[in-house]
Amino acid sequence: MECSEIGFSLFICSCEVKRQHILAWDGVSAAKKGQNPPEGYYNLEKMLCDLVKAGARVRACGTYLRARALGQEDLVEGVEVGTMMELAKWVKESRLVLSF
Repeated sequence: MECSEIGFSLFICSCEVKRQHILAWDGVSAAKKGQNPPEGYYNLEKMLCDLVKAGARVRACGTYLRARALGQEDLVEGVEVGTMMELAKWVKESRLVLSF
């Protein structure tokens, strides 16, 4: 997940659009709690927390989490472990899908 995706989704929050995000590949690391980026860099943990507070559903793919030795206990509050089957269901049910 890139900063542009999080920022775009936060912008859409004001439009009351249903948002669902699946974090996959290296994107799952964006949901790791305890991030301490250097000054001047985006804090993806804070941005994801803001996204969840704004009503977005966020799931991190369990397969990619396990490959990085991460589990539910490592994720920021509000981000859940998900599956590719859930992603497929979300895509099927969606009117529009954006990929970053």
